[in-house]
Order: sequence, then structure tokens, then C-alpha cells
Amino acid sequence: MAALGLGLGLADMAMLPPQAARLFLLALAPVCLWVALSDLRAMIIPNRAVVTTFALFVLLGPWVLPWGQFGWQLLAMPMFLALGILANAMGLFGAGDAKFIAAAAPFVWAADARLVGMIFMANLLAAYLAHRLAKHSPLRALAPEWASWDAGAKFPMGLPLATSLMIYLAIASL
Repeated sequence: MAALGLGLGLADMAMLPPQAARLFLLALAPVCLWVALSDLRAMIIPNRAVVTTFALFVLLGPWVLPWGQFGWQLLAMPMFLALGILANAMGLFGAGDAKFIAAAAPFVWAADARLVGMIFMANLLAAYLAHRLAKHSPLRALAPEWASWDAGAKFPMGLPLATSLMIYLAIASL
């Protein structure tokens, strides 16, 4: 990790095991793309995508993680779901975003929270700028029916959430 030049002291952190990250990334990439595209198209993250995300952790986790760690990782889901419900009630983001964050939480090691936060912040900025630039350019004609173009101040958070998870898993797989 230190070779990535992130300056985070990652060499000393207990990261998600690389073999687990590879398997999770392979399994989750299509689901993450589904989440991102669904949110761009309809401003909705389908419940089936959320359930699929969590089901993949439950099905694959026991095969690639130590049993005790698998159990601790599972606890992240209800904790983040409770926080997400609260944030949704406060109007900070949509219910689909909250549910996806909760379903994705078990894939992220607690020691990697700082890294994931940095990935998400950079990715959110990049996704927001790219979306807004594309909205006001000829690129919009490639997908004129996307609801996210005309959502006003709302932004399809599924795009940066899903791609941040993929980026994290790709880094952890190294």
C-alpha cells in the first residue's frame, strides 16, 4: 500500500485480505454498475440491488474471511442501516442510498474507514463534476431519458457510492 503513495500509513493497517477483496470485487462489479446506472437513469437504487449486495457478502464472506471477522463485519450492516435511516429522515440523502451504504458496509474493514472516506470524497467530487458537465454538454444526448439530468439539486449518489466501493476493493486486492 505504501507504494501507492497515499501517505496514509496503510502498511501498518489491517486491511481486507487481498484474496477476499478480489473475489468481492469480481462478484460486486456488476451489481455496483447496476446501482450506478439505475440511479442515473431513474434516481432510484433498486431494493433487489441492495439485497444482492448484502447476499453476496453473506454467501462469499465465510469462504474468504476468518469466521470471527466475518461475524464482526456483519454487524456493520444494522449499524449503518440505523445511521442511514436517521440521515434519510434528516433529508441528507435518499432511502436507497442509505440501504446501499448499509449493504456495502460489511465489505469495508474498520481499519480502512479513513481510506474509504478519502476515496469517497474524491469520487463524489469527480462524479458530481462529471455529471454536471455532461448534463450541459452534447454528451447528454447519449442518454436523454435519464431522470438525473432533470432532478434539480438532487444528485444520483449511487454513482459515487458504488464506484467508491469498487475502487476500495480494487486497492485492497493489491
